[in-house]
Amino acid sequence: MALFAKYLRIGSTVKHGFQAFPQLTTAKYSVYPPHFAEPVYKKQELDKLYESGEIENYKLIPFKAARSNETCSIFHDPMVTKFINYMLLRGQKKLAREVLEKTFEKIKKLQLEKYNRETDPEKKASMIIDPVVILKKAVANCKPLLKLTAVKRGGSFYQVPVPITDKESTFYAMRWFVQCGREKDKSISFADFMATELIKASNNDGKVVNKKLDLHKQCEANRAYAHYRWS
Repeated sequence: MALFAKYLRIGSTVKHGFQAFPQLTTAKYSVYPPHFAEPVYKKQELDKLYESGEIENYKLIPFKAARSNETCSIFHDPMVTKFINYMLLRGQKKLAREVLEKTFEKIKKLQLEKYNRETDPEKKASMIIDPVVILKKAVANCKPLLKLTAVKRGGSFYQVPVPITDKESTFYAMRWFVQCGREKDKSISFADFMATELIKASNNDGKVVNKKLDLHKQCEANRAYAHYRWS
């Protein structure tokens, strides 16, 4: 009887998808099937689709619902949202957003001080004051073109330089900014350090730009192993 009850328990577990063993269950699937397209929530992108007539191609395509942090507001920027997510620590998104707002406020103050001190009208006209533009320019200047990946050949591992995608290079640049901010001196606040570093990076200077140049130098030094990428 005990053996029969044991088999009943096992059969119930198999029937309900290994609920008794959560480590054996498969990951939860998305609520949307794979043929659902990503939502277009920006008004500018929708206007372009209407003007070009491409909106007709989207009439019969099912779309996913927009995420809670995706909005058509002029203050929403995907680059800023992504940077906040990289700054995130232990799920404290509100704190990360507040720190980035303080960083933008500090950038604006520093740039306005430089703008008011400048006497040359040409330099004044070329000076960037918008912190979001400075963030985008800083990330663009710090994006690497190559990375090193370990390839095993003949029992040894070689560091082989390989090109990377734009998405991965953006990840490297943002991660370097956050790492430098966490390794700073404790007497300096994160917002003050990040503001100074972003301004320096927008001018092709600073610690993060040096990290990118060091990675490129390492790739240049290991260019003799580049052929291992295809062999």
